[in-house]
Amino acid sequence: MFKRKDLFYLILPLIVEQLLAVAVGMADTVMVASVGESAVSAVSLVDSINILLINIFAALATGGAVVAGQYLGRRNNKKASEAGEQLIIFITLISIVITFILYLSRNFILHKVFGSIDADVAGYANTYMTIVFLSIPFIAIYNSGAALFRAMGNSQITMKTSLIMNAINVIGNAFLIYKMKMGVEGVAIPTLISRAVAAIIIVVLLTNEELRIHISNPFKTKLNFKMIKDILQIGIPNGIESSMFQMGKIMLLSVVSSFGTAAITANAVANTITNFQFLPGAAIGLAMITVVSQCVGANDYEQARHYTKTLMKYSYMCLIVFNIIIALSTKSVLKIYNLSAETGALATKIILFHGINTAIIWATAFTLPNALRAAKDVKFAMIVSIACMWIVRIGLGVYFAKYLNMGVFGVWLAMICDWYVRAIFFVVRYRGNKWENKVNLE
Repeated sequence: MFKRKDLFYLILPLIVEQLLAVAVGMADTVMVASVGESAVSAVSLVDSINILLINIFAALATGGAVVAGQYLGRRNNKKASEAGEQLIIFITLISIVITFILYLSRNFILHKVFGSIDADVAGYANTYMTIVFLSIPFIAIYNSGAALFRAMGNSQITMKTSLIMNAINVIGNAFLIYKMKMGVEGVAIPTLISRAVAAIIIVVLLTNEELRIHISNPFKTKLNFKMIKDILQIGIPNGIESSMFQMGKIMLLSVVSSFGTAAITANAVANTITNFQFLPGAAIGLAMITVVSQCVGANDYEQARHYTKTLMKYSYMCLIVFNIIIALSTKSVLKIYNLSAETGALATKIILFHGINTAIIWATAFTLPNALRAAKDVKFAMIVSIACMWIVRIGLGVYFAKYLNMGVFGVWLAMICDWYVRAIFFVVRYRGNKWENKVNLE
Protein backbone atom coordinates (compact mmCIF):
# COMPACT_ATOMS: atom_id res chain seq x y z
CA MET A 1 0.00 0.00 0.00
CA PHE A 2 2.94 2.34 0.62
CA LYS A 3 6.18 2.43 -1.34
CA ARG A 4 9.43 3.39 0.34
CA LYS A 5 9.23 6.74 -1.44
CA ASP A 6 5.73 7.30 0.00
CA LEU A 7 7.02 6.68 3.50
CA PHE A 8 9.93 9.06 2.94
CA TYR A 9 7.65 11.87 1.74
CA LEU A 10 5.36 11.25 4.72
CA ILE A 11 8.04 11.03 7.42
CA LEU A 12 10.48 13.78 6.38
CA PRO A 13 7.97 16.67 6.61
CA LEU A 14 6.74 15.29 9.92
CA ILE A 15 10.27 15.36 11.34
CA VAL A 16 10.76 18.89 10.03
CA GLU A 17 7.42 19.95 11.53
CA GLN A 18 8.29 18.44 14.91
CA LEU A 19 11.74 20.01 14.74
CA LEU A 20 10.22 23.41 14.08
CA ALA A 21 7.82 23.11 17.02
CA VAL A 22 10.54 22.06 19.45
CA ALA A 23 13.04 24.61 18.12
CA VAL A 24 10.52 27.41 18.60
CA GLY A 25 9.81 26.16 22.12
CA MET A 26 13.52 26.35 22.79
CA ALA A 27 13.74 29.82 21.23
CA ASP A 28 10.87 30.95 23.49
CA THR A 29 12.73 29.73 26.55
CA VAL A 30 15.99 31.37 25.45
CA MET A 31 14.30 34.70 24.76
CA VAL A 32 12.29 34.75 27.96
CA ALA A 33 15.51 33.85 29.82
CA SER A 34 16.58 37.44 29.17
CA VAL A 35 13.78 38.49 31.55
CA GLY A 36 15.15 36.23 34.30
CA GLU A 37 15.00 32.71 35.73
CA SER A 38 11.68 33.51 37.42
CA ALA A 39 10.12 34.23 34.02
CA VAL A 40 11.50 30.95 32.63
CA SER A 41 10.00 29.07 35.57
CA ALA A 42 6.62 30.82 35.14
CA VAL A 43 6.37 30.07 31.42
CA SER A 44 7.39 26.46 32.08
CA LEU A 45 4.70 26.00 34.72
CA VAL A 46 1.90 27.46 32.57
CA ASP A 47 3.08 25.53 29.52
CA SER A 48 2.62 22.34 31.51
CA ILE A 49 -1.11 23.15 31.49
CA ASN A 50 -1.00 24.10 27.82
CA ILE A 51 0.74 20.85 26.92
CA LEU A 52 -1.90 18.92 28.86
CA LEU A 53 -4.64 20.51 26.77
CA ILE A 54 -2.75 20.20 23.50
CA ASN A 55 -2.24 16.50 24.22
CA ILE A 56 -5.96 16.04 24.86
CA PHE A 57 -6.87 17.77 21.61
CA ALA A 58 -4.19 15.84 19.75
CA ALA A 59 -5.65 12.61 21.14
CA LEU A 60 -9.14 13.56 19.93
CA ALA A 61 -7.64 14.56 16.58
CA THR A 62 -5.96 11.17 16.42
CA GLY A 63 -9.36 9.55 16.91
CA GLY A 64 -10.71 11.47 13.93
CA ALA A 65 -7.60 10.72 11.87
CA VAL A 66 -7.79 6.99 12.59
CA VAL A 67 -11.48 6.77 11.66
CA ALA A 68 -10.92 8.85 8.51
CA GLY A 69 -7.81 6.83 7.62
CA GLN A 70 -9.67 3.55 7.99
CA TYR A 71 -12.38 4.82 5.64
CA LEU A 72 -9.66 5.81 3.18
CA GLY A 73 -8.30 2.26 3.43
CA ARG A 74 -11.76 1.10 2.35
CA ARG A 75 -11.79 3.64 -0.48
CA ASN A 76 -14.78 5.43 1.07
CA ASN A 77 -13.75 9.08 0.68
CA LYS A 78 -17.24 10.40 1.43
CA LYS A 79 -17.30 8.85 4.89
CA ALA A 80 -13.70 9.93 5.46
CA SER A 81 -14.67 13.54 4.75
CA GLU A 82 -17.69 13.27 7.03
CA ALA A 83 -15.44 12.00 9.84
CA GLY A 84 -13.15 14.99 9.27
CA GLU A 85 -16.02 17.48 9.43
CA GLN A 86 -17.40 15.96 12.62
CA LEU A 87 -13.97 16.07 14.23
CA ILE A 88 -13.59 19.80 13.56
CA ILE A 89 -17.11 20.65 14.76
CA PHE A 90 -16.76 18.66 17.98
CA ILE A 91 -13.25 19.79 18.87
CA THR A 92 -14.17 23.45 18.30
CA LEU A 93 -17.10 23.22 20.70
CA ILE A 94 -15.23 21.33 23.40
CA SER A 95 -12.18 23.62 23.22
CA ILE A 96 -14.31 26.73 23.76
CA VAL A 97 -15.92 25.15 26.83
CA ILE A 98 -12.50 24.16 28.25
CA THR A 99 -11.13 27.66 27.68
CA PHE A 100 -14.03 29.18 29.62
CA ILE A 101 -13.46 26.75 32.52
CA LEU A 102 -9.74 27.56 32.61
CA TYR A 103 -10.35 31.27 32.99
CA LEU A 104 -12.66 30.58 35.92
CA SER A 105 -9.97 28.36 37.48
CA ARG A 106 -6.91 30.61 37.15
CA ASN A 107 -6.48 31.26 40.88
CA PHE A 108 -6.82 27.57 41.69
CA ILE A 109 -4.19 26.65 39.07
CA LEU A 110 -1.84 29.38 40.24
CA HIS A 111 -2.00 28.75 43.99
CA LYS A 112 -2.98 25.07 44.30
CA VAL A 113 -1.81 23.18 41.20
CA PHE A 114 1.59 24.88 40.97
CA GLY A 115 2.20 24.47 44.69
CA SER A 116 4.61 26.71 46.61
CA ILE A 117 6.18 29.16 44.14
CA ASP A 118 7.85 32.54 44.64
CA ALA A 119 5.74 35.70 44.30
CA ASP A 120 7.56 36.92 41.17
CA VAL A 121 7.10 33.52 39.49
CA ALA A 122 3.39 33.63 40.35
CA GLY A 123 3.04 37.14 38.89
CA TYR A 124 4.67 36.18 35.61
CA ALA A 125 2.61 32.97 35.42
CA ASN A 126 -0.65 34.87 35.89
CA THR A 127 0.18 37.30 33.09
CA TYR A 128 1.26 34.53 30.73
CA MET A 129 -1.78 32.31 31.24
CA THR A 130 -4.20 35.24 30.86
CA ILE A 131 -3.07 35.74 27.26
CA VAL A 132 -2.13 32.20 26.17
CA PHE A 133 -5.39 30.56 27.28
CA LEU A 134 -7.17 32.52 24.52
CA SER A 135 -5.21 30.50 21.95
CA ILE A 136 -6.58 27.12 23.08
CA PRO A 137 -9.48 26.86 20.56
CA PHE A 138 -7.12 27.84 17.73
CA ILE A 139 -4.50 25.20 18.51
CA ALA A 140 -7.28 22.61 18.89
CA ILE A 141 -8.65 23.41 15.42
CA TYR A 142 -5.15 23.43 13.91
CA ASN A 143 -4.33 20.03 15.43
CA SER A 144 -7.54 18.57 14.01
CA GLY A 145 -6.88 19.88 10.52
CA ALA A 146 -3.25 18.77 10.63
CA ALA A 147 -4.29 15.26 11.72
CA LEU A 148 -6.66 15.02 8.75
CA PHE A 149 -3.94 16.02 6.28
CA ARG A 150 -1.64 13.42 7.82
CA ALA A 151 -4.41 10.81 7.48
CA MET A 152 -4.33 11.54 3.74
CA GLY A 153 -0.55 11.09 3.76
CA ASN A 154 -0.07 14.79 3.02
CA SER A 155 2.33 15.92 5.70
CA GLN A 156 3.86 18.64 3.51
CA ILE A 157 0.82 20.87 4.11
CA THR A 158 1.15 20.59 7.87
CA MET A 159 4.89 21.24 7.64
CA LYS A 160 4.38 24.44 5.63
CA THR A 161 1.59 25.66 7.91
CA SER A 162 3.76 24.90 10.93
CA LEU A 163 6.58 26.88 9.34
CA ILE A 164 4.31 29.93 9.00
CA MET A 165 2.97 29.56 12.54
CA ASN A 166 6.40 29.20 14.10
CA ALA A 167 7.91 32.03 12.03
CA ILE A 168 5.21 34.39 13.34
CA ASN A 169 5.90 33.17 16.86
CA VAL A 170 9.69 33.60 16.77
CA ILE A 171 9.68 36.96 14.98
CA GLY A 172 6.94 38.24 17.30
CA ASN A 173 8.85 37.07 20.37
CA ALA A 174 12.07 38.72 19.25
CA PHE A 175 10.33 42.03 18.48
CA LEU A 176 8.21 42.22 21.63
CA ILE A 177 10.85 40.98 24.08
CA TYR A 178 14.00 42.65 22.77
CA LYS A 179 12.59 45.72 21.03
CA MET A 180 9.46 46.48 23.06
CA LYS A 181 10.79 45.09 26.38
CA MET A 182 7.48 43.38 27.15
CA GLY A 183 8.69 40.41 29.23
CA VAL A 184 6.43 37.34 29.35
CA GLU A 185 3.73 39.21 27.42
CA GLY A 186 6.19 39.24 24.55
CA VAL A 187 6.13 35.44 24.52
CA ALA A 188 2.38 35.08 25.03
CA ILE A 189 1.02 37.49 22.38
CA PRO A 190 2.87 35.96 19.38
CA THR A 191 1.75 32.50 20.54
CA LEU A 192 -1.88 33.63 20.40
CA ILE A 193 -1.53 35.30 16.98
CA SER A 194 0.45 32.44 15.39
CA ARG A 195 -2.03 29.80 16.51
CA ALA A 196 -4.98 31.84 15.22
CA VAL A 197 -3.30 32.24 11.82
CA ALA A 198 -2.47 28.51 11.63
CA ALA A 199 -6.06 27.52 12.45
CA ILE A 200 -7.45 29.78 9.73
CA ILE A 201 -4.97 28.48 7.13
CA ILE A 202 -5.63 24.80 7.85
CA VAL A 203 -9.42 25.21 7.71
CA VAL A 204 -9.25 27.15 4.43
CA LEU A 205 -7.03 24.48 2.89
CA LEU A 206 -9.48 21.74 3.91
CA THR A 207 -12.26 23.41 1.88
CA ASN A 208 -10.55 22.13 -1.31
CA GLU A 209 -13.08 19.55 -2.55
CA GLU A 210 -10.43 17.77 -4.60
CA LEU A 211 -8.90 16.42 -1.38
CA ARG A 212 -9.87 12.92 -0.31
CA ILE A 213 -10.82 14.41 3.06
CA HIS A 214 -12.35 17.87 2.81
CA ILE A 215 -14.88 20.23 4.36
CA SER A 216 -18.11 20.48 2.39
CA ASN A 217 -19.35 23.77 0.96
CA PRO A 218 -21.59 24.95 2.54
CA PHE A 219 -20.13 23.68 5.80
CA LYS A 220 -22.47 21.36 7.69
CA THR A 221 -22.57 22.21 11.40
CA LYS A 222 -24.95 19.44 12.47
CA LEU A 223 -23.41 16.80 14.72
CA ASN A 224 -23.55 13.18 13.57
CA PHE A 225 -23.56 11.38 16.91
CA LYS A 226 -22.81 7.97 15.37
CA MET A 227 -19.67 9.38 13.75
CA ILE A 228 -18.72 11.30 16.89
CA LYS A 229 -19.06 8.05 18.85
CA ASP A 230 -16.65 6.29 16.46
CA ILE A 231 -14.15 9.12 16.87
CA LEU A 232 -14.53 9.25 20.66
CA GLN A 233 -14.07 5.48 20.99
CA ILE A 234 -10.49 6.17 19.99
CA GLY A 235 -10.17 9.78 21.11
CA ILE A 236 -11.43 9.38 24.68
CA PRO A 237 -9.03 6.58 25.72
CA ASN A 238 -6.22 8.46 23.98
CA GLY A 239 -7.32 11.68 25.68
CA ILE A 240 -7.53 10.05 29.11
CA GLU A 241 -4.10 8.52 28.57
CA SER A 242 -2.57 11.83 27.43
CA SER A 243 -4.24 13.88 30.15
CA MET A 244 -3.24 11.46 32.90
CA PHE A 245 0.28 11.46 31.52
CA GLN A 246 0.52 15.25 31.62
CA MET A 247 -1.36 15.56 34.92
CA GLY A 248 1.22 13.23 36.43
CA LYS A 249 3.97 15.51 35.13
CA ILE A 250 2.17 18.53 36.62
CA MET A 251 1.90 16.77 39.97
CA LEU A 252 5.60 16.03 39.86
CA LEU A 253 6.21 19.71 39.08
CA SER A 254 4.92 20.44 42.58
CA VAL A 255 7.65 18.12 43.86
CA VAL A 256 10.23 19.82 41.63
CA SER A 257 9.13 23.31 42.72
CA SER A 258 9.83 22.38 46.35
CA PHE A 259 13.55 22.16 45.49
CA GLY A 260 13.73 25.86 44.54
CA THR A 261 14.03 28.07 41.46
CA ALA A 262 17.30 26.46 40.32
CA ALA A 263 15.63 23.03 40.17
CA ILE A 264 12.57 24.44 38.37
CA THR A 265 14.76 26.19 35.81
CA ALA A 266 17.02 23.15 35.24
CA ASN A 267 13.90 21.03 34.80
CA ALA A 268 12.42 23.56 32.33
CA VAL A 269 15.60 23.80 30.25
CA ALA A 270 16.05 20.02 30.28
CA ASN A 271 12.44 19.57 29.18
CA THR A 272 13.05 21.85 26.21
CA ILE A 273 16.28 20.20 25.05
CA THR A 274 15.16 16.60 25.68
CA ASN A 275 12.21 17.21 23.35
CA PHE A 276 14.75 17.13 20.52
CA GLN A 277 16.00 13.73 21.68
CA PHE A 278 12.79 11.82 20.95
CA LEU A 279 11.61 14.09 18.13
CA PRO A 280 12.07 11.62 15.21
CA GLY A 281 10.33 8.89 17.19
CA ALA A 282 7.34 11.16 17.77
CA ALA A 283 7.23 12.12 14.07
CA ILE A 284 7.38 8.51 12.92
CA GLY A 285 4.69 7.71 15.49
CA LEU A 286 2.39 10.12 13.62
CA ALA A 287 3.28 8.37 10.37
CA MET A 288 2.45 5.05 12.06
CA ILE A 289 -1.12 6.26 12.62
CA THR A 290 -1.51 7.16 8.94
CA VAL A 291 -0.02 3.97 7.54
CA VAL A 292 -1.42 1.36 9.91
CA SER A 293 -4.95 2.85 9.99
CA GLN A 294 -5.21 2.51 6.20
CA CYS A 295 -3.84 -1.04 6.32
CA VAL A 296 -6.36 -2.18 8.95
CA GLY A 297 -9.13 -0.29 7.14
CA ALA A 298 -8.35 -2.52 4.16
CA ASN A 299 -8.32 -5.50 6.58
CA ASP A 300 -4.71 -6.26 5.67
CA TYR A 301 -2.94 -7.00 8.96
CA GLU A 302 0.02 -8.59 7.24
CA GLN A 303 0.89 -5.21 5.72
CA ALA A 304 0.09 -3.50 9.04
CA ARG A 305 2.76 -5.63 10.74
CA HIS A 306 5.20 -5.17 7.88
CA TYR A 307 4.98 -1.37 8.00
CA THR A 308 5.07 -1.31 11.80
CA LYS A 309 8.41 -3.16 11.77
CA THR A 310 9.73 -0.89 8.99
CA LEU A 311 8.76 2.30 10.79
CA MET A 312 10.18 1.04 14.07
CA LYS A 313 13.51 0.39 12.33
CA TYR A 314 13.51 3.92 10.88
CA SER A 315 12.61 5.32 14.31
CA TYR A 316 15.57 3.72 16.08
CA MET A 317 18.00 4.73 13.36
CA CYS A 318 16.91 8.37 13.65
CA LEU A 319 16.84 8.34 17.46
CA ILE A 320 20.42 7.10 17.67
CA VAL A 321 21.69 9.76 15.24
CA PHE A 322 19.77 12.60 16.94
CA ASN A 323 20.97 11.67 20.41
CA ILE A 324 24.61 11.43 19.41
CA ILE A 325 24.40 14.93 17.91
CA ILE A 326 22.63 16.35 20.97
CA ALA A 327 25.07 14.75 23.41
CA LEU A 328 28.00 16.33 21.57
CA SER A 329 26.37 19.78 21.50
CA THR A 330 24.73 19.95 24.95
CA LYS A 331 27.49 21.99 26.61
CA SER A 332 27.44 24.62 23.86
CA VAL A 333 23.64 24.84 23.77
CA LEU A 334 23.33 25.37 27.53
CA LYS A 335 25.58 28.43 27.31
CA ILE A 336 22.75 30.21 25.47
CA TYR A 337 20.55 30.08 28.58
CA ASN A 338 22.96 31.99 30.84
CA LEU A 339 22.35 29.51 33.65
CA SER A 340 24.07 29.52 37.00
CA ALA A 341 26.76 26.86 37.56
CA GLU A 342 24.44 24.80 39.78
CA THR A 343 21.52 24.93 37.34
CA GLY A 344 23.75 24.18 34.32
CA ALA A 345 25.36 21.13 35.94
CA LEU A 346 21.99 19.67 36.91
CA ALA A 347 20.49 20.29 33.45
CA THR A 348 23.50 18.60 31.77
CA LYS A 349 23.19 15.51 33.96
CA ILE A 350 19.47 15.16 33.16
CA ILE A 351 19.90 15.71 29.41
CA LEU A 352 22.67 13.13 28.95
CA PHE A 353 20.89 10.51 31.05
CA HIS A 354 17.63 11.06 29.18
CA GLY A 355 19.35 10.87 25.78
CA ILE A 356 21.03 7.51 26.40
CA ASN A 357 17.76 5.89 27.40
CA THR A 358 15.81 7.57 24.60
CA ALA A 359 18.06 5.87 22.04
CA ILE A 360 17.57 2.52 23.79
CA ILE A 361 13.85 2.26 24.57
CA TRP A 362 11.76 5.33 23.63
CA ALA A 363 10.43 4.03 20.29
CA THR A 364 9.24 0.76 21.82
CA ALA A 365 7.49 2.61 24.64
CA PHE A 366 5.85 5.34 22.54
CA THR A 367 6.07 4.77 18.77
CA LEU A 368 5.03 1.10 18.77
CA PRO A 369 1.70 1.61 20.63
CA ASN A 370 0.55 3.93 17.84
CA ALA A 371 0.19 0.81 15.69
CA LEU A 372 -2.22 -0.58 18.28
CA ARG A 373 -4.13 2.72 18.45
CA ALA A 374 -4.43 2.84 14.65
CA ALA A 375 -6.10 -0.59 14.87
CA LYS A 376 -8.52 0.70 17.56
CA ASP A 377 -6.79 -1.24 20.34
CA VAL A 378 -6.84 1.94 22.39
CA LYS A 379 -8.09 0.66 25.74
CA PHE A 380 -5.07 -1.57 26.26
CA ALA A 381 -2.69 1.28 25.46
CA MET A 382 -4.61 3.55 27.82
CA ILE A 383 -4.58 1.10 30.75
CA VAL A 384 -0.87 0.36 30.41
CA SER A 385 0.07 4.03 30.09
CA ILE A 386 -2.03 5.20 33.04
CA ALA A 387 -0.88 2.36 35.29
CA CYS A 388 2.77 2.99 34.46
CA MET A 389 2.35 6.71 34.99
CA TRP A 390 0.76 6.54 38.42
CA ILE A 391 2.53 3.50 39.83
CA VAL A 392 6.00 3.78 38.33
CA ARG A 393 6.58 7.40 37.33
CA ILE A 394 4.74 9.19 40.13
CA GLY A 395 5.24 6.58 42.84
CA LEU A 396 8.95 6.13 42.20
CA GLY A 397 9.34 9.84 41.38
CA VAL A 398 8.21 10.91 44.83
CA TYR A 399 10.18 8.10 46.46
CA PHE A 400 13.42 8.84 44.62
CA ALA A 401 13.16 12.63 44.88
CA LYS A 402 12.09 13.01 48.50
CA TYR A 403 12.84 9.82 50.39
CA LEU A 404 16.13 8.94 48.69
CA ASN A 405 17.06 12.66 48.53
CA MET A 406 17.80 12.51 44.80
CA GLY A 407 16.02 15.82 44.11
CA VAL A 408 14.80 16.64 40.62
CA PHE A 409 17.02 13.95 39.07
CA GLY A 410 14.98 11.34 40.94
CA VAL A 411 11.87 12.48 39.05
CA TRP A 412 13.66 11.88 35.73
CA LEU A 413 15.00 8.51 36.84
CA ALA A 414 11.46 7.39 37.67
CA MET A 415 10.31 8.51 34.20
CA ILE A 416 12.90 6.28 32.54
CA CYS A 417 11.79 3.33 34.70
CA ASP A 418 8.26 4.00 33.42
CA TRP A 419 9.46 3.71 29.81
CA TYR A 420 11.00 0.28 30.29
CA VAL A 421 7.94 -1.13 32.05
CA ARG A 422 5.44 0.08 29.44
CA ALA A 423 7.70 -1.10 26.60
CA ILE A 424 7.51 -4.68 27.90
CA PHE A 425 3.70 -4.62 27.88
CA PHE A 426 3.46 -3.15 24.37
CA VAL A 427 5.90 -5.65 22.86
CA VAL A 428 3.95 -8.58 24.34
CA ARG A 429 0.66 -7.13 23.05
CA TYR A 430 2.00 -6.49 19.56
CA ARG A 431 3.42 -9.99 19.21
CA GLY A 432 -0.01 -11.45 19.98
CA ASN A 433 -3.20 -11.17 17.92
CA LYS A 434 -5.65 -9.52 20.30
CA TRP A 435 -5.14 -6.09 18.70
CA GLU A 436 -6.31 -7.34 15.31
CA ASN A 437 -9.88 -7.32 13.96
CA LYS A 438 -11.11 -4.54 16.24
CA VAL A 439 -12.21 -2.32 13.35
CA ASN A 440 -15.94 -2.14 12.76
CA LEU A 441 -16.91 0.51 10.21
CA GLU A 442 -20.12 0.84 8.22
